[in-house]
Amino acid sequence: MEEETLNSANQQSTEAPMEEAEQQSDSEHQNPTNPPDAGSDSESDSDSDDEARETLQIETLEAELASNPSNYDAHVQYIRALRKKGEIEKLHGAREAMSKLFPLSPTMWQEWAKDEATLSSTLSSGSESFHAIEKLYERGIFDYLSVSLWCDYLNFVQEHDPSVREWSPEGISKARKLFERAITAAGLHVAEGTKIWEAYREFELAVLCTIGETDVEAREKQVQRIRNIFHRQLSVPHGDSKSTLLAYKSWEVEQRNAVNDNSNDLDGIPSHVASSYKKALEMLNARIHFEEQISKQTVPDVERLQEYMAYLKFEQSSGGPARVQILYERAVTEFPISNDLWLDYTRYLDRTLKVGSIIKDVYSRATKNCPWVGELWVRYLLSLERCHASEKEIALAFERSLLCTFSSFEEYLDIFLTRVDGIRRRISQAGEAGDALDYALIRETFQHAFDYLSPHLKGTDALLRMHSYWARLESKLGNDLVAARGVWESLLKNSGSALEAWQGYIAMEIEMGNISEARSLYRRCYSKRFPGTGSEDICHLWLCFEREFGTLEDFDYALQKQVTPRLEELQLFRLQQESKNIDTINNLREPSKKSARERKRQGQNIADEQPTAKRQRDTVSNITKARERDKAPEDLVEANKIESFPVHDVKTSTIHEKEKKDFIPEKHKYNDQCTAFISNLSLKATYDDLRGFFSDTGGVVGIRILKDKYTGKSRGLAYVDFSSDAHLIAALEKNRKMFLGKKLSIARSDPKQGRKKESAGHSTPLEYGNASGTPSAVGESDSQNSSTVAKGSAGTQPQSANHRGDGNIQLTGKNTFAVPRAVRPLGWTDKNRKKPEEAQEGEDEKPKSNDEFRKMFLKR
Repeated sequence: MEEETLNSANQQSTEAPMEEAEQQSDSEHQNPTNPPDAGSDSESDSDSDDEARETLQIETLEAELASNPSNYDAHVQYIRALRKKGEIEKLHGAREAMSKLFPLSPTMWQEWAKDEATLSSTLSSGSESFHAIEKLYERGIFDYLSVSLWCDYLNFVQEHDPSVREWSPEGISKARKLFERAITAAGLHVAEGTKIWEAYREFELAVLCTIGETDVEAREKQVQRIRNIFHRQLSVPHGDSKSTLLAYKSWEVEQRNAVNDNSNDLDGIPSHVASSYKKALEMLNARIHFEEQISKQTVPDVERLQEYMAYLKFEQSSGGPARVQILYERAVTEFPISNDLWLDYTRYLDRTLKVGSIIKDVYSRATKNCPWVGELWVRYLLSLERCHASEKEIALAFERSLLCTFSSFEEYLDIFLTRVDGIRRRISQAGEAGDALDYALIRETFQHAFDYLSPHLKGTDALLRMHSYWARLESKLGNDLVAARGVWESLLKNSGSALEAWQGYIAMEIEMGNISEARSLYRRCYSKRFPGTGSEDICHLWLCFEREFGTLEDFDYALQKQVTPRLEELQLFRLQQESKNIDTINNLREPSKKSARERKRQGQNIADEQPTAKRQRDTVSNITKARERDKAPEDLVEANKIESFPVHDVKTSTIHEKEKKDFIPEKHKYNDQCTAFISNLSLKATYDDLRGFFSDTGGVVGIRILKDKYTGKSRGLAYVDFSSDAHLIAALEKNRKMFLGKKLSIARSDPKQGRKKESAGHSTPLEYGNASGTPSAVGESDSQNSSTVAKGSAGTQPQSANHRGDGNIQLTGKNTFAVPRAVRPLGWTDKNRKKPEEAQEGEDEKPKSNDEFRKMFLKR
């Protein structure tokens, strides 16, 4: 009977043609009207067509697998086609080839084992066929958790192992060990675990039958073993726990124990067993809902996976690691290619279980199911190192990882660096472990990584991190400074425009005490063009280096011969670029200006045609708008100060009037009591840059960068408020210092003195050289006056011309024709100016102020 069960699959495949032939013969006898030759010819043609189609399908699948061995579906279809056609040799090779690349499903392992058992003529315990099939079952239960596969394995051993079948002590011991493994692997399976418990009890009951009645001690020992199995099963939550309780009570009755087997209560059962059973029922009731949700096959896989994750979260909160692991195994069996599930599973094992052999096996299966996840490979290598795996095993896993396809090259880099980390630790612990490795293995790994990744990670921080680590190991662990320098040189050859690469190279030389080599590197790279402000940064770093390590001659040489000319060159280049940008903006504005002038002319023509009353009303309106448009310079500067106050960049064109008022804290009224006026400021300077520049003086409470009202760009002027005079005096000492490639001009802002001069008729109002309102400097001594005018008077109403009581006329507004002498074009001369020898005796040779210049202009 057993042989018929095992050979059923082979009989169905090999005897099918014979059965078809018999059915064909019967049909011919039942239908004598059909000629036998015609029927046989038609069916033979049909069989030949089917065979030709099967052959063509197999050849097509073979070609597909030859070109793409990673095609999982092609492997499955190829195995099915070979199994259907009966190609035994090819079928065995196809299964082996697929199992090397992918884990087989439990059903495929069951079919494989049954096919091998059917084809084997002898299956004794000593035969090669028996051991081969036994290994197939072991490989199958390693890939996935399957209760049905475990049951097939247990039945196969009981039926075909002579030592077990003959009830020898060795055979019984072997079977019990296998049953205990099955209980550990799947005994906590809530839905199907009962099958293994029942198979275990049936085996022990069969053992009891082999013990003679006279051997009372052996029988009592075996009865107690069966009772313990019942007790263990009743303490585990299963779907049919009540049936197990009834079976236990019936068995106790057979053993002549006073137990009421017709009731479902716990009368007559030991108290500890009853308590365990009640607890198991409570656990089962808490999990019934989750079991129902994950057992639904009609819902989408995404929803079922979410239900599994909710179930796992519940089990983790209960605090049973073994139960959580069983549930994870059930989940990965249902969803084997869910990388998030495998990552969560392995993370839980690393954090909770911490059993090296189990974790290593799970990682091996995870990387086999999801080979495209680099993080799994990294953690797999670490788990091998934790469980003290051999170098051969770790190297094999590393080589397998490099054959996979990842989503980013950074994942490859992480694997390379993890491999290097492991080798470095083993070399460092060579005295303790006794299995020292050669440092050349680290160099080979780094070289492999560089050859493979450098074309794809060129100019990235990842490549810089790898070379920095490589050079450090070459110098520290390998004791080869020449090799370390070669690492940096190879990086510079690949990414020479990266400032960080030069900085890392120089830092290594400084750390090693090689000051001359570091200086030579600065001389090599200071003239290179780096992105952003990198070219200026390397110059300043060189000066800092010479301050710390160089002599006075070295510092002077770097400052005068190298750094200063380079900074001037960079500054000129920046100005040229800014000029090009301004020209581009002006060219874009020309059409809009022209259209505005045309609209203005059209408006004037229309106004000429309007009635007198309406024209007068429009004239008043136009005058009001003109007055609002032609504000005094003081008001414009004050508006710029308000717009430029915040310590972060905000485009002033988007700030409304209400926002401007709310933006200024109440404590800052800008009385300029402790304020420094900054001029010749770099147009790229930010609030953070200025704050950093005055960080050594301290006391900075506010920064105002004057910006153009229309473009929102910096005008090269700023006010810095300090908390005390001491901080302000310290800041004034930084006058004429270099800042972002420009020499700053720093002066104290004194609005009171400016107002006194203005009341005495000697004010020098700030002139505006262009329509955008950008102030033009009036000599070196006018910086304080600039701040005075910028502050202005809050109560002054903007007018196009203001007549004072002394008869002087103060020009305000956007007058662009009066250009101060300080900003005259290069080579411009005043023909009417007296020569020095013609100057009258006692005449003041000082340059005229702006106010005097205006008077002279008006007289002309």
